[in-house]
Amino acid sequence: MQIKTIINEEINYLTKAIKDGKNPYHMFSLATINNNKAEARTVVLRGVDITPLKIYFNADYRSPKVSQLNDNTLCSALFYDIERRIQLRLSCLAIIHYNSKISKKIWDKTALQSKKCYMGSYAPSTRLKDWDPNIPLKYFKKDPELKDSKKGYKNFAHIELEIVDLEVLQLHHDGHIRCGFNNKKEYFFISP
Repeated sequence: MQIKTIINEEINYLTKAIKDGKNPYHMFSLATINNNKAEARTVVLRGVDITPLKIYFNADYRSPKVSQLNDNTLCSALFYDIERRIQLRLSCLAIIHYNSKISKKIWDKTALQSKKCYMGSYAPSTRLKDWDPNIPLKYFKKDPELKDSKKGYKNFAHIELEIVDLEVLQLHHDGHIRCGFNNKKEYFFISP
């Protein structure tokens, strides 16, 4: 059994998940630290670089997760494929691209329907007295016009997660397989 084969297969699966919304790796759990307390939420995978290994997602710059990543760049990403019974766990360092050439390039490629998510007047996780969709009401059931969507860029961030450690756990009734590698390119088996 080759560790590199197992890990490369999962990285390949991860890469396919970027554009395939039905791939279980398309969305993942991101855990951050908030005042010595772990917080997790689901985010959408938006990119993968192979060498060095990095993953990307987008976020509202006003969100708690971005604030937490600004305070502590250490975080963890967790992917799980229920059908294949495989868990992919990543220890990461976050780099926040905000109001930069990189964030602008990603923003320009972002679909209009997604841009309206950044046009809300309330920061994510703001407590409200009444429900509000937090998008301009005239765009509640339709995509924004390009000129209006530009207002959302001030809230847009593109998050780069540099992988420090990667671990694959394959669940099998006759013996689990657990292996990983680190950013020093050391491959190893781990007891399940």
